[in-house]
Amino acid sequence: METPVVSFDVSEEFLEQNRENSLMQTLSKIPGVSTINIGSGQSKPVIRGLGFNRVAVVQNGVKHEAQQWGNDHGLEIDQYGIENIQIIKGPASLVYGSDAIAGVVDIKPNTIPLMHSFNGEVNLLAESNNDLFGVSAGIAGRKHHWFYRTRLTYRDYADYKVPTDKISYENYIFELHDNNLRNTAGQEANASVSIGYINDNIQSETTFSNVNAKNGFFANAHGLEVIVSDIDYDRSNRDIDLPYHTVNHIKITNNTSITHDNHTLMFDLGYQNNHREEHSEPVPHGYMPKPSNTLERDFNKNTYALNARDAFNINDTHDVVLGVNLEYQDNNIGGWGFLIPEYNRFTAGVFAFDTYEISPDFHVLAGARYDYGTVKTKAYYDWYTTPVTNTDGTISEVYTQRALDKTLDFGSFSASAGVSYIHKNTTYKLNIGKSFRMPLANELASDGVNYHMYRYEKGNLDLDPESSYQLDLDIDHSTKTFSIGISPFVNLFNNFIYLNPTSRYYETLQIYEYTQSKVFRIGGELRASTTLFENLQLDASAEYVYSRQTSGPKEGFSIPFSPPLSTLFSARYQFKNALFFMKPQLIAEYRITAKQDEIVPPEEVTEGYQLLNMSFLTALDVFKNNSPLEMRVKLNNVFNTKYFDHTSFYRLIDVPEAGRNISLSVTLPFK
Repeated sequence: METPVVSFDVSEEFLEQNRENSLMQTLSKIPGVSTINIGSGQSKPVIRGLGFNRVAVVQNGVKHEAQQWGNDHGLEIDQYGIENIQIIKGPASLVYGSDAIAGVVDIKPNTIPLMHSFNGEVNLLAESNNDLFGVSAGIAGRKHHWFYRTRLTYRDYADYKVPTDKISYENYIFELHDNNLRNTAGQEANASVSIGYINDNIQSETTFSNVNAKNGFFANAHGLEVIVSDIDYDRSNRDIDLPYHTVNHIKITNNTSITHDNHTLMFDLGYQNNHREEHSEPVPHGYMPKPSNTLERDFNKNTYALNARDAFNINDTHDVVLGVNLEYQDNNIGGWGFLIPEYNRFTAGVFAFDTYEISPDFHVLAGARYDYGTVKTKAYYDWYTTPVTNTDGTISEVYTQRALDKTLDFGSFSASAGVSYIHKNTTYKLNIGKSFRMPLANELASDGVNYHMYRYEKGNLDLDPESSYQLDLDIDHSTKTFSIGISPFVNLFNNFIYLNPTSRYYETLQIYEYTQSKVFRIGGELRASTTLFENLQLDASAEYVYSRQTSGPKEGFSIPFSPPLSTLFSARYQFKNALFFMKPQLIAEYRITAKQDEIVPPEEVTEGYQLLNMSFLTALDVFKNNSPLEMRVKLNNVFNTKYFDHTSFYRLIDVPEAGRNISLSVTLPFK
């Protein structure tokens, strides 16, 4: 059944053919989806120019909860073994609640294995740019009612290479040894196991997963103390020196559905523990003496979630869903570098929507939601004293208070309505909605130095929840040999939250304060595809977002990390079988990205670029009695182009994107 929601379904085949170093880099080929990259192994999602906690990432029905607010914090999700992802573009607070104000990356549960089956696969990956090698192995099986799956993944990579031999930052020139972006190596070890039960009326699956990673931060991006560091960052391109971070993300979810009469009850239960440590050289700053260890920051976050829904039919034309979402977070901190306080956060939301079928080709959807949330920040005092001049001229040594004991309550209504209509080969969708996002603890109560960004960040306890109004239109025309589609949108924020640079300084560091403004956004995506000569497929897509602040201290400017106009052209040709090569395909992708001069200070103009990637895909009929091997050889950045991605984290310090990279991926399925 067609719904008015503007979305894109990502298949397992798409993921296998386009796999990059992280899940979001893999998905960045979808029009309207981009990434904020942090080195070679981490990235976070951006949908139509909005990222961080404005995009909800959902896995097995439960929102992924980590430290998404951080510029340099990626997603702790194993991208192997995923079969289906739904990308929702535009406000999705109606079903998913706060943090879905820009869209959703919904990683769906895998399909249930067939009865009395057993299968598995082994994925091998190697890359030249960062000397990566990785292996992921998974199996799944089912008897009659009971089924299981499990997967192990390990990846190890060195510093990645950029097409330059020097980096300029804060008027310093850093020479790069062999073009290596020093200290960007990393390791990742993941494991997951699930067990489930299914019969005619009940389906239930419980999944345990653990993602563990250690990644180095590009040394010269972490302030300027590395200039006088004794660490030899060029000794090896595989070691992980200071500064680095470790993260361990434990996730336990249960998905249960019960069918009774015309009702389907669905329950999603989740527990997550995200433990992140950031280690840096112990260097005195201001009045802070030299710390006794390397643990700069420690975040330990526990999240408990419950989603419940009842889907039922009033009659043949009305499909109704009633639901409730509950989530509780407990975030604890440690280390000698303060940025955000400890906090507790509780959110609760109730929603209802109805899909009305006027005819098999004409559907109307309408729904409403109410959310209540509370954030309780905890007091924090510096562990060292700072001299303060008293009114009588004397000097006192005091422990500066950085955060207050404060409880804030938020409430908001959301609603959406839309229609979808199919006429012959054309589908029309129209949706209008209001969504919201609660302020985060860092936006409300940060008060410290972020050395990754070399700035002082200060929160604002007076922030209101973000509210967004958006109109979406999607038109898609498809035939056997040709398709074309367009997805424009108009978006208005009443109180967009962002980090604004001020003219004030703290111990030589510029102070950035969280503030709010009205923002107008308009843009969309265009896509086209055609098949020629049976074996040749041509695809083209374009995406554009225009943003303008219409109030506040940066009135007239864009908003941070706004992606420029970008187009992607691809050609796929399938050859005839030859020797043991089955269905060999050659793919060429050519991306043209425009100059981004719509910026907000302190961002800098990013020049446009052109990029060519090539891929060769084939199945290898090596083992006659088993499934064929799947092989992919990919050449990214064919001409070793030096270019800058405006939405990259390292763009802020003039670090270009990775240079030429050859990757080899082999998948061995077995039954």
